[in-house]
Parts: sequence; C-alpha cells; structure tokens
Amino acid sequence: MKRQRQTRITDIAAAAGVSAMTVSRALRGIEGVSEAKRAEIVSLAKRLNYVPDMTARALTLANTNLVGIALPTLFNDVFADVLSGMRATFRNAGIATVIETTDYDPVVEAEWVERLLSWRPAGIVLTGFDHLPAVRERLAKVQIPVVEIWDWRPDPIDLCVGMDHEAAGRALGAYVHGLGYRRPAFIGAIKGRDTRAERRLVGLSGAFHQPLQVFRPHQSNAFEAGMAGGRMMMEAGERPDVVFCLNDHIAFGALMACRGFGLNVPDDIGIVGFNGLPITNVLPVELTTMLTPRREMGVMAARAILSRLNGVSTPRHRCLIGTVVPGATVRRQ
Repeated sequence: MKRQRQTRITDIAAAAGVSAMTVSRALRGIEGVSEAKRAEIVSLAKRLNYVPDMTARALTLANTNLVGIALPTLFNDVFADVLSGMRATFRNAGIATVIETTDYDPVVEAEWVERLLSWRPAGIVLTGFDHLPAVRERLAKVQIPVVEIWDWRPDPIDLCVGMDHEAAGRALGAYVHGLGYRRPAFIGAIKGRDTRAERRLVGLSGAFHQPLQVFRPHQSNAFEAGMAGGRMMMEAGERPDVVFCLNDHIAFGALMACRGFGLNVPDDIGIVGFNGLPITNVLPVELTTMLTPRREMGVMAARAILSRLNGVSTPRHRCLIGTVVPGATVRRQ
C-alpha cells in the first residue's frame, strides 16, 4: 500500500492563500498574523492532519540568532568600520552574523539574498538601495527585519540607517565654495558603479551652481585610481582650482599625482576627500574631507534589528550627518 505523503506547511499555505512564513508564524504563535487568520490556519492544519517536523523546527530555531550582512567590499575602511560597529553590537546580544561582499553587483546581491532566506535568518542588512526590483519585492514580503545602510531615503524596504549623500556633497561643496574656489573637478568611479558618489556629485554641482569637470579612471585600486585621475586632470587642458575625490584614498593618489606634476597643495590646487579615514592622519598635509559616522551607523543598524526582534518599535529611517574636516589641502582664495 502506497504511503500517503505527510502534509507540509506549504500545503497549508496554499489552502489558506498565504505564505509558508505566515503559516509558520501562526502555528508558533508569533506576532504579525491577525487572530482571525491564525484561527483559520490552525483549523486548516488540523483538518489536513499536519504534524510539525521537529527536526526542521530545530533547524529553524537554530538560525533565529543569525543575521546576514551584505557589503560591497571589505577592502575599504568605510565598510570595515560599519561592520565593526554592527558585529560588536550583535555579538553582545548573542547574535551570529554571516557576511557577503557583492562588489557593487546587484545580481550577486540577489543570489545571496535567496540563499540567505533559505537559512531562515533573524534579519538582513543590505548596503544602499540599488537592488534588483525582484529583491525589493521579495524582502518587502518577508516577516523579518531588513535594514538598508549607508544610504538614506524616506521609503526603505523596511528600515534604513544612512546618510543623504546629495546633502553631504552640498555641505562639503558649500564649505569649499565659501573659500573662493570656482573651477571644481571630481575624480570618481566608472559611471554607475557607486550611485552614492554620483549623488554627492549632484550636491557638489548645486553648491558651485555649475557642473563639475569629471574624471573617471578605470583602476580598481583606489590609490591607483586617484593617481590616474590626477594625471587625466593635468592632461585635460585648463586646470581646475580644486578637485573633489570619491574618497580619501583617491584623494591621496590625486595628491601624489599633483606633486608629481610639480604642483603645491593647496597653493596651486586644492584637494578634497570624503569619509575622514585614518590615512588622513599620516598624509604629508592634513586632508580636507568629510568625516562620516560609519561605526555609529553600524551600531544603530544592529540596534534597529535587535529592537524589532524584541518587539520594540524603532524609527523606520534614520539620517545621519557627516562633519566637514577643514584640513589643510584647501585654503582661502
């Protein structure tokens, strides 16, 4: 006699017209399911002779203390600092983390999200808002906290803790424009690779009331990119009076390029970085930059997930502000 297949959660979900996650929450008594829907699901489970798989349940419970974190790269002090703040906060709460680097590729991120969800994590952290539409739709339906970091917008998937990069660029540009600079340039990444830097460029253009001359070297190493971008700038014709760089590492390379062409910084040209990284403490001249609250961002993102997991309400979005560091690579004109 052929043995009848055991009823699964997916069978109940299909009968109730809800997701398997909703059925799981209803049967375990977890918040997020209305009492009417919970009663309907429990009734269906009894009628279909559903018997919980305790082995699967144990595996599920084993991952309720796991949070997945996706970052573009760890070869960058920015994301290392963000991760440091997050991991320390999660570790103190007994939460384990699994890290993925996407190299700014939304397809890689999408594939990782699907793998991660199969592990039934307690929460997810993503960097920025440049996700594939399918990822945004998928995560909008899961009943676990999702935090987007480093960027800011009023309508995140669930929660966000980050910076308004256009406003940051405008603030940094306004400071430098106020010193009398009028011919600005920008050394950045290949178009489309870093959308947050592109929004800072928009803010810079607004502060100077004109578009900036833009140089986009192809080197992946930031120091080499800064050097190459500096050379491109020197060979382009009319020299700008100040160059803004995507980050402090690129600014270091640009500084070395300018010196290689016999220019004095800041007398002949000004250089401005972004992030306020430790490298600024060892440069031959203190770099003008914007200090970003990276570790604080990581701590706040982790606390947002922990609050949600413990049933405590938390603001949907938090916008942090960077601080202009005057430095000595620009001067009053």
